[in-house]
Amino acid sequence: MAPLLGVLAGTGLFLVWWSFWEQPKPADRPPKVNRLEDLLASAGIERVTGTGLVATCLGLGIFVTLVFYAVSRSWPMSACFGLFGAWLPVSLVRWRAKKRTAVLRQLWPDVVDHLRSAIRAGLSLPEALIQLGAKGPEELRHVFRDFGADYRAGGQFDGSLNKLKDRLADPVADRIVEALRLTREVGGSDLGKLLGTLAEFLREDARTRSELEARQSWTVNAARLAVAAPWIVMVLLASRPEAVQAYNTPLGAGVLVAGLVVSLVCYSIMLRIGALPQDERVLR
Repeated sequence: MAPLLGVLAGTGLFLVWWSFWEQPKPADRPPKVNRLEDLLASAGIERVTGTGLVATCLGLGIFVTLVFYAVSRSWPMSACFGLFGAWLPVSLVRWRAKKRTAVLRQLWPDVVDHLRSAIRAGLSLPEALIQLGAKGPEELRHVFRDFGADYRAGGQFDGSLNKLKDRLADPVADRIVEALRLTREVGGSDLGKLLGTLAEFLREDARTRSELEARQSWTVNAARLAVAAPWIVMVLLASRPEAVQAYNTPLGAGVLVAGLVVSLVCYSIMLRIGALPQDERVLR
C-alpha cells in the first residue's frame, strides 16, 4: 500500500501544480470548405448534398457503361463513355452555378440601389433587407423573404445574415453583407455613399465581364467541339463490328486510354487558358 499511496499523492500534487498554469487554447481554425457543397450552393441547389451528388455521378456512370456495353459489346469503349457519364452531373451543376452567377452579377447593382434608397428613407438595416423580399429583383425575393422569416423568428441580426450568405453563396453578396454588419456594429453615416460607389463598381464590372465573355465564347466553344469530335466519331464506329473488335484488344484499349488522357489534359489546359478571373468567397 505504501508505494500506491506515494504514487497517488504524487499524482495529486502534480495535478494541483498543473492547475496553476494557464493552458494554451487551440487556435480557432476556419471550418473546412467542402467544394461540392459550395458548388451546389453556388448553383442554388439546396436539397442535394455533396454525398448525393457523388452517388448520382457513380450511378449514372455505371448506367452509361452498362447501356453502352449492351450496344457495343466493348468494355474499353463502355468504360470511357461511363467516365463521361459520371462527370455529366458535375458539369451540369457547374453550368448552372456559372449561369446563376452571371444572373446575380446583373442583379446586385439593383439590390444595392434598393438598399441605399431604403436606408435614405430612414429604415433600419433589417427592415431594408426585409423589404427586398417585396420590392427587390424577382429572382432574389424568396431569399430575402427567408431572411425576414429568420429575423422575425429569432431576432438575431448576425445569425440571419450568416444564413443569408449561405443561401446566396456569392462573393458579391458576402461583401455587401459584411459591409452592412460592420456598419451596424460600429455605426457610421457614410453607408449611403458606400453603397452608391459599390453599385457603380458592380455595374462597370458586369459590363466589362459581359464583353469579355462574349468575345471568348466562340473560341471556347470551338475548343470544346475539337475535344468532343473524336469521341463522336467513336460513337459512330461503335456500330461497326470490326471496329469494336479492334478496340477489344489490349492495343486498342491502350489507344483509348491514351486518347482519354490527351482529351482530359487538353480540355483542362483549354479551360485554364480561356478562364476569366473569378471572385472567390473569402468573407465566409
